[in-house]
Formats: sequence, C-alpha cells, structure tokens
Amino acid sequence: MSAVPPEAEAALEEIAGVSRETLTALADYLALLTKWQARINLVSSASLKDAWSRHVVDSAQLWPLLPQRPHESARVITDLGAGAGFPGLVLAVLARETGAFKVHLIESDGRKCAFLREAIRATGAPAEVHNSRIEALAPWPSDVVTARGLAPLKKLLPLAIPFLKPEGIALFLKGKSAGTELTAACAWGTFEADVIPSRTGESGKILRLSRLTPAESPR
Repeated sequence: MSAVPPEAEAALEEIAGVSRETLTALADYLALLTKWQARINLVSSASLKDAWSRHVVDSAQLWPLLPQRPHESARVITDLGAGAGFPGLVLAVLARETGAFKVHLIESDGRKCAFLREAIRATGAPAEVHNSRIEALAPWPSDVVTARGLAPLKKLLPLAIPFLKPEGIALFLKGKSAGTELTAACAWGTFEADVIPSRTGESGKILRLSRLTPAESPR
C-alpha cells in the first residue's frame, strides 16, 4: 500500500472508522487514478498532489451524513456525474466490508466509465457504472443522491428528484457559491436544507437537502 498521509488517515478514522483493508483499497484506487490520469483527464493534475485530502477525505465526509439508523439506513445511493468516482466510489469503498448499500455511478463519458469499472474491480467496492446521460436513464428509487461539481443547484435538482424516494436525501458538495445557489434554487420548488462546513476547504460546503418538492409537480 502506498503511504497514507497521517492527517488523511486520522481524518478517515474519525469520519468512518476505516480498517487497514479499506485504507489499502483507497490507496489502490488512488494509484489507479494516477496511472489513468496520464492517459485521460480524470481530475485536475494539480489536485493529485493532495489527492487524499482533495478527493478521498472530501468525499468520505459525506459518510456520517448518510442515514444510519436501522429503520432509515441507506440501501441505494446514486451518484450523478460520477467522473473519477468522487464522492460515489469513495463511499462504496467505505461500505465494502459491511455491504450496507450499493452505489450507482452515472457517467456519460465512456473513458471515465472504463476507469470506474477498473477501480471497482480493484477495490471490490459495491458499485455499478451506468454509461449514460442522467436524463436518458429510467430512474430507480434511491435513498440518497450525491454529486460533486456537476451543475448549479437549480439545474441539479431536476436531475436528482426522479431518482429520490419521497423520504430520500440529497448530499451535494459545493464551493463558495453554495448560498447563492440555494437562493436561486428556491424558484425550482421547496426543500429543507442544512448547510454544513466542509472539513477540506474553508469555502467548501455540504448541502444536505430533504423533502424536495418541485413547484410545477408537487408530490
């Protein structure tokens, strides 16, 4: 296993209580990412210098926000615009020992899908790749929908709502524009929102949204 920075290991232990085997799987994932990055653009090259924090810990911080109690635990997670697998595949790797849920990774770029499938094989993560545009898929009921850097919230919500169960939640990793995006999204419909500071960047925010109801078609 490639060396895990002590601060990243400590953060992952605090967030999800990761085992040595899971750390190894995450390290294998990043090693594969670095190898494939030489051929296709999966993430910004600059971010690879701090990939454990910028990508792994950033994604893993959603773990304690997932429904955890037995009567409301997450069974199906759908990650929109999965890209290189952040945050969806990281969450799947964290779940690999418990089998608590399955993650569906939706990505329209075929090359990125090939990488995701190889990363799933290498890590044993409980995940499935869907090579398609989000709006072209027949949606399935999901307990949680996630996304990072895909689109402004006003455009993201119409993509997410077909996949969400009525009692489901959305977890979106956002930057400094989170507040502005929340205000603009009020024109889409109604929702309850918790804004949680990111642990990996001063301007970063996690939006935890529930009770989503489009204005044009109330549920």
